[in-house]
Order: sequence, then C-alpha cells, then structure tokens
Amino acid sequence: MAVREAQARDLALLPEIERSADGVFASLGIVFPPGPTVIEEVGADARVLVVGEPPVGFAAVVELDGHPHLEQIALSAGHTGRGIGGLLLERVVAQATGPLTLITFRHVPWNGPWYARHGFTELPEERWGPQLRAHWQAEIDGGLHALGPRLVMCRRSG
Repeated sequence: MAVREAQARDLALLPEIERSADGVFASLGIVFPPGPTVIEEVGADARVLVVGEPPVGFAAVVELDGHPHLEQIALSAGHTGRGIGGLLLERVVAQATGPLTLITFRHVPWNGPWYARHGFTELPEERWGPQLRAHWQAEIDGGLHALGPRLVMCRRSG
C-alpha cells in the first residue's frame, strides 16, 4: 500500500477510521470519552498522510514549539498488524525536519512500546516546550490521562 498526502476527498473518511481504531483499545479497558475525533479537532492545522484508496489509515502531524508533532496514527481495526502503521510512521519520520514528538499511552503495546521499537525515547519534562506542555495539559483536562499512563516521546531526525 502506498502512503500519500490526503486529498480533500479523503478527509470525510478519516473520523470513521479513527473511531474504528479507538475501538481496539476497548480490549484493554480503554474507552475514549465522547466528542470530536482527534482528526476533526486538528482540522486544517495538520498535515495528513493516508494509506490506501480509499484510505484505511492515516497519520496527522501538527507543529508544536517549531517542530513536527505526530498527533496520531490510526488504522481501521481490520487493517492492524499488517505493517501499515509502520509505513505511515516511516513517511512521517522521513518528512520530519528536526525532532519529532508525540504523546502516547505508556504501556499499550501498539503505543509506547511500539514507538520505542521505532527509535522513539521518552522526552523528559524539562525539555518540553510551552506548546507541548499546553498539549499535555489539554489531554489531562479532556480526561485522556485518566484512561492510563501517558508519556511524551521524541525521535531525532536523521
């Protein structure tokens, strides 16, 4: 499957992909609060990559503190475990200028441990910029941290 920049025709399909991906977390007892999806919240502020025609997965990247921040990778539940997330991540990393940050669940196997296998390390709080810090606080305020331990990770480019 090829990774490509999202087109206007793709955007309406992405919230359903995200909801499908979120459903996979239920097996771990993680049920996300109702409300807009992440992809709906970032909207035009994100650079979005998709895989598939029509898309079966996407990656959304925003800028925080002058650096790219991977807001989310989401795959339709029926397309997990096939290396598609890795393809999306490879493209995001290849396009990153400077360090690439993300916030994820610390212990969910396809979150913190998966990103660690792809070269990400935990970013100590003293190295967070003000926008990343605000993003972290927004997650707390939105109830996301009540669902399980979270961490900030970073991968240097190159």
